[in-house]
Amino acid sequence: MKALQKLAGQTAIYGLPSIIGRLLNYLLVPLHTGKFLTSEYGVITEMYAYVAFLVVILTYGMETAYFRFQSKEGVEHKSVFSTILISLLFSTTAFIFLATFFSIDIATFLNYPDNSEYVVWFAFIVGLDAISSIPMARLRVENKAFRFATINMLSIFVNIGLNWFWISYCFNKYNAGESNFLVENFFSPEIGIGYVFIANLFASIIKFVLLTPIIAKVKLVFKKSLMKEMLIYGSPLLLSSIAIIINENADKILLKWLLLDELGLKKSAAVVGVYGGCYKLSIIISLFIQAFRYAAEPFFFSQEREKDAKEIYAKIMKYFVIVCAIIFLGVMLYIDVLKHFLAKEEYWEGLHIVPILLFANIFLGIFYNLSVWYKLNGKTMYGAYIAGFGAIITIVLNVILIPKVGYIGSAWATLICYASMVVISYLYGQKFYKISYQLTPIFMYLGISFLLFILARELTAELNSGMKYAINTLIYIVFLGSIFLLEKPKKALIS
Repeated sequence: MKALQKLAGQTAIYGLPSIIGRLLNYLLVPLHTGKFLTSEYGVITEMYAYVAFLVVILTYGMETAYFRFQSKEGVEHKSVFSTILISLLFSTTAFIFLATFFSIDIATFLNYPDNSEYVVWFAFIVGLDAISSIPMARLRVENKAFRFATINMLSIFVNIGLNWFWISYCFNKYNAGESNFLVENFFSPEIGIGYVFIANLFASIIKFVLLTPIIAKVKLVFKKSLMKEMLIYGSPLLLSSIAIIINENADKILLKWLLLDELGLKKSAAVVGVYGGCYKLSIIISLFIQAFRYAAEPFFFSQEREKDAKEIYAKIMKYFVIVCAIIFLGVMLYIDVLKHFLAKEEYWEGLHIVPILLFANIFLGIFYNLSVWYKLNGKTMYGAYIAGFGAIITIVLNVILIPKVGYIGSAWATLICYASMVVISYLYGQKFYKISYQLTPIFMYLGISFLLFILARELTAELNSGMKYAINTLIYIVFLGSIFLLEKPKKALIS
């Protein structure tokens, strides 16, 4: 129980800044969807899909390799950090140079020939974020939670503050025909959605600057043999991460390219915008999963030598699913409220895909839990195989379904992909690192949350808003109360 309490505490410590930051970023959704057309928001969605790929490629599995090797016996811990840092500095500098040099060609390929500056901005964003990931990982390992949280939050506040300054304040002043020193000297309406990217760039710069004291104190020593070991360990994780990013973001890219000939650039971008906006409504589960992952990865390694480690991992899985079920039902019971975060009604046409995407994200979180078996066993190539299989499913189903049913096909492809990965990972895990997961309560809580959502939808279909929310709230309270009653005796026995 102490181990579970420790993980819960670390999830709160390391995840809270992320959750708060993502929630604050969530407040940018009504700003962006209210200010920009669906086609413009589609460009934002697409560009950040590319960013997700690039950040993973530029870190090439070194974050997890750092966690593994800094706790490995017989390895000099300072050399691990220094070697990874030097490698990332070299590879990132080369990437930024090449991306800047070929920015016009890249922008033309993406069908944005007049906006090659996007390529340059994002080259620096992903480059700085890649380098920053290792000092941030070091803060987590050293349990410097306050400093970790402070740096994260300052970066987030810079991003949000600049978004609101340019997109809300300056745009509103300009459209009203008003002007002042700030608008005249720091704003140009021609930049448009580019201000979203510039704000992110400044936030990445701030994070990097705040981490430079950690980097500056390091005695730069590069150990070739150690780097080779870490690359061998990390390369399967890189392949796995790329595959996972394909599963998370390929839909947003393929939607544009597969509908481009039929709809044209603007309309296909609008479809991406609607899909991307509705995807944001599944972000609450994503927030929890991200917070959990921040704490869970180093925690799993630290518990490896405990005699009851497998029992702990099984309990973590169950409580993880319980929280996900609670979040799922809460989002779906109050979707009519949450949909107003998408400021324009044009985005609401895609709300029917939200439950599909929520369950897809739940399965992704379960997969992250299951991944403990191949990370602890050093069989990281299996993670690459499983995620690669998922990537094939994602691409094939998107290619088949998008031309037929549009973004609905993308949502179902995402769910089928993650569910398949969970099944395969579970079966292999039972073979190589058997953990007796509590499958009955896991399926029960997920099933009940889904059935209650269906029941609430049918009961309240013809009711006014007041009655609808009253019934939904009652259903939610009953669900929460049932979980409390079912879990309380077990907690009492454990304690």
